Amino acid sequence: MIYERISSNKRSSILLIALFFALIISLGYLFGALFAYGYIGIFIAFIISISMILFSYYNGDKAVLSINRAVPASKKEYPYLINTVEGLSIAAGISNPKVYVIDDPAINAFATGRDPKHASVAVTTGALHKLDREELEGVIGHELSHVKNYDIRFMTLVAILVGVVAMLSNFMLRSFWWGGGSRDREKGGELQIILILVGIAMAIFAPLIAQFIKFAISRRREFLADADGALLTRYPKGLADALRKIEKDQNELKHASPAMEHMYISNPFKKKNWFVNMFSTHPPIEERIKALEAM
Repeated sequence: MIYERISSNKRSSILLIALFFALIISLGYLFGALFAYGYIGIFIAFIISISMILFSYYNGDKAVLSINRAVPASKKEYPYLINTVEGLSIAAGISNPKVYVIDDPAINAFATGRDPKHASVAVTTGALHKLDREELEGVIGHELSHVKNYDIRFMTLVAILVGVVAMLSNFMLRSFWWGGGSRDREKGGELQIILILVGIAMAIFAPLIAQFIKFAISRRREFLADADGALLTRYPKGLADALRKIEKDQNELKHASPAMEHMYISNPFKKKNWFVNMFSTHPPIEERIKALEAM
């Protein structure tokens, strides 16, 4: 079962890269057609795609940690955190990930990296101060399950690539206002108008498509990581109690990025309206607690 999920995550990562590559090339083609740059737009999009895919794979974790202002945890200052990560890593049969701390009162945590040998776990000071030992172990177990199952590679790629798609789409939309379309718009006739409309539609919907990809992959992964984390600690109640405290905590993670929302153990933004929750990257905490209590 575990090996099937690991293989599935590896295949999903390849598929995600292919979809991202096709989306960026499409944006590049439309940009070149609309602004009369010909195939230069495709060439630029190709270079951007390759560069960002390589960056996401090899340095995406560093970018995620930097954006969240995570700093390395020292064993002298955080001995229990380090010991917990090391002990549960041995139980999970993986290398010890690097451990980071985020100075923030919100209760949250995430894991990142391209594989278990190049993984990092980050925990907020809010989690360290507000959770007891068993609850913290439950949270760490959840994150190490993401590491073991190669969820981290896929989630880190999603975080970086969704951000890139949104950035390029925003640039394309702004170009319409600055340049007004192709330099030869007057000669383009109906075809040019169609291209402009398609270009605007792509620029608007590309980031939405990327977001829906993110929504689709996140919810099931959280349930599975909860179950695997509980099996790792052999104490489902610890994680269930941690989730209860997270639900009651009203602090938002100050430096959280919407592109990385799916990476945290719980939504870092305290959104309560039904429309936002419907498109949340996380299943309702009540459902996660109920599943843990049934174990």
